[in-house]
Amino acid sequence: MHRSASRLTRVLACAAVPVILTVAGCSSDSGKSSGGKDSGKKSDSSASAKPSAKPSAALEKVAYAKLPDPCKALTGKSIDSLVPEAKDKNGTAAKSNDLSNRASCSWNGLKTDGAKGSQYRWLSVSLVRYDSHASLGGGNKRAEDQYNKQIELAKTTEGAHDVKAEQAGGIGDQATSVVYGVKKDVDFANNSVIVRTQNVVITLDYNGAAYEGAGAPDQGKLLQDAIAAAKETVASVESANKDAGAAPSDAPAGSASPSASASAASGQ
Repeated sequence: MHRSASRLTRVLACAAVPVILTVAGCSSDSGKSSGGKDSGKKSDSSASAKPSAKPSAALEKVAYAKLPDPCKALTGKSIDSLVPEAKDKNGTAAKSNDLSNRASCSWNGLKTDGAKGSQYRWLSVSLVRYDSHASLGGGNKRAEDQYNKQIELAKTTEGAHDVKAEQAGGIGDQATSVVYGVKKDVDFANNSVIVRTQNVVITLDYNGAAYEGAGAPDQGKLLQDAIAAAKETVASVESANKDAGAAPSDAPAGSASPSASASAASGQ
């Protein structure tokens, strides 16, 4: 009897082994690997496999950190040719509280030739510079937007007639000439050359009129002279920045704003 009880105990013990192993196997799958490590926690490799947030794109560094003196953007020789007998060869600078971003200068003169009458000329050079700004965008893109606005402003000048706009090649990165007439006391032949060179927008306005029986200005010659003056102004911007480092890409609040720049570029 004793031998039978001992034998029964051994049979029950052996039968219990698979049950224990099975439980152990389930427990291992749910929490630990075969090596005894906790597989319930995410491994470093699986965590690093997740895509990380894309870093914000770095703002472009602008090419031009400053503007030239607008009244010296053209040489004295050019002023003599464009505006004969100018009232002030040094020009009249428009007021600006930030000359590194907005500046303009104008000249006017009346050349009298006795019985042949008089020729009037008016010239204006306006420059607007844009920095790259975290909330406003890259300097070049901001300048391009303003360039397009200035073209539309020129095309929609009050009282303008016979408006003709076309691209002007070989000046800066983008350039457009807008030619039109305006009737005042006499007919004025107007030329606007709008140029974008990197992060700077140049608006050069040049017009002429004849008085006292003088022959009307040659519109084609006026446009040719305006384009030459625009090229010279671009060269002045480049020269002013030869020794100047590029402006910080994230510009301070003093950077030219689109609304303020439009007024400056239009000479208002």
